[in-house]
Amino acid sequence: MEAVPVLAGPTGSGKTLLVLRLGEELPVEVVSADATMVYRGLDIGTDKPSPRERQRVPHHVVDVLEPSEAMSVARFLELAEEAIGGVLARGRLPLVVGGTGYYIRALSEGLYDLPPPDPELQAQLWQELEAKGFAALAAELAQASPSDALRVGKNPRRLVRALEVLRRTGAPPVRFPKRPPRFRYKKLVLWPERAWLWPRLEERARSQFARGLVEEVRSLLARHPTMPTALQAIGYKEVVGYLKGEYTLEEALMRDIQAVKAYAKRQYTWFRHEPGDVTYLPRGGEEAYPGFRDWLRLHFGL
Repeated sequence: MEAVPVLAGPTGSGKTLLVLRLGEELPVEVVSADATMVYRGLDIGTDKPSPRERQRVPHHVVDVLEPSEAMSVARFLELAEEAIGGVLARGRLPLVVGGTGYYIRALSEGLYDLPPPDPELQAQLWQELEAKGFAALAAELAQASPSDALRVGKNPRRLVRALEVLRRTGAPPVRFPKRPPRFRYKKLVLWPERAWLWPRLEERARSQFARGLVEEVRSLLARHPTMPTALQAIGYKEVVGYLKGEYTLEEALMRDIQAVKAYAKRQYTWFRHEPGDVTYLPRGGEEAYPGFRDWLRLHFGL
């Protein structure tokens, strides 16, 4: 295969639905590029495909960490490239699927060769983030490296990692050499109208609460009292606030809806500037399947 296909797009745009349908036609295996599906037990709030669905279409880089562990981009890259190579060796179709643009960018454009994470310094930075707020720490990074600040965006995990590297080495991540990608990629980005997506995001959030998101978070906290990275996931963070008595359940739901829409806006902004061989499909959900299938036929002969 000359290139590996990527299906990307904002949260709620129907990527999983398309992949499961594709699996009825082709011997496809998914390599997930989702920063929250890597965690075991984060199921309802991530809309993770069920075990039965993953039997139909194998998924890689899913359920690989405990919620108390941290996932680095370097670790993701290692797991994803290993999975892609394995799928190709089996004569099947690897399909990278997800909305974590930072992961997809690292796969296709290469990754800065940074020193291994320092858990102790990262723990201190998480404490600072809690005490001082995101803006104060983001300003420190922006002063040293505007390009790194732009890449970090509003993501606290990326901010902590970038500042950890800066404080340890005196150099921001952008000054480190880049490791070249192992494969080439062609990308299809779902690009539904926001008027189509917004009601679906609200409906999904309400469904997650109805299906037991609060109970899922309560159970996770009982098993993993410290979940610094996993607790930043949308939905989980808002439910933790409710469980701490900071606001009502209805307010937790409203905060969740607001957060997921803000995240989708950031994804639109990120993917609008996606480099490489990119096609934008102005559809989502079932409506996107014919265009998705045509794209695979055109570029991969499938």
